[in-house]
Amino acid sequence: MLGLDLLTLPLFLAACAVAFVAGAVKGAVGFAMPMLMISGLGSFLPAEVAVAALIGPTVVSNGLQAFRQGGRAALEALRTHRRYLLIAGVILVLAAQLVPLLDGRAILALIGGPIVLFGLAQLAGWRPVIGPEARRRSEVGFGVVSGFFGGLSGVWGPPMVMYLTALETPKTEQVRVQGVAFGLGGLMLLSAHLQSGVMNAQTAPLSVALIAPAMLGMWAGFRVHDRLDQALFRRATLVILVIAGLNLVRRALAG
Repeated sequence: MLGLDLLTLPLFLAACAVAFVAGAVKGAVGFAMPMLMISGLGSFLPAEVAVAALIGPTVVSNGLQAFRQGGRAALEALRTHRRYLLIAGVILVLAAQLVPLLDGRAILALIGGPIVLFGLAQLAGWRPVIGPEARRRSEVGFGVVSGFFGGLSGVWGPPMVMYLTALETPKTEQVRVQGVAFGLGGLMLLSAHLQSGVMNAQTAPLSVALIAPAMLGMWAGFRVHDRLDQALFRRATLVILVIAGLNLVRRALAG
């Protein structure tokens, strides 16, 4: 398996550039780092290596995002969405064990298709709203879907973004909740892929090396986020979903 010591300098610099851009987008809209990293890294690295490489930046960036408004706000987000987070976490760990058994193109196609459909539907004006009576069912459904895709690829953002959007969550709270959820998911993903063998002595150094450029991107993205209004924030998230999803589908078809 390709590791940091086997990467050429141009490939390593390309990986750093992908991490920076993914960090900037995450800082601005609160998600999409795993999607953009697996889309970008998957263009020149094997799928399993791309999954391993995104884990370190994802874990660190989500901790920064979750605690940006302090520990009390992060704990409140955890309490409010605890059922969704628990279900997604359990499914994520189970699904992660399938990664070594699946073809890389199949993983990319399974993620990319639903991302594109969801983003285009929202941009076209579809705005599902989850009422109080449907919240428990929605937490279970979105939790299962998020965990399944997260375990296979490290990408569990789109179902959660859809879930929080349907709850009509304010911008700052949505970003904080995503940070808490993705942070917990990232830790579970790390644990799961230590077990599956995807994260190992060869792939871990690359994952650690990409943390620094990702954090520089986060800093730049936070500055953009603070200037976005709610409507522009929502539209930006959807456009990013569609672009990332299309690139995943392209990679799956190109093989």
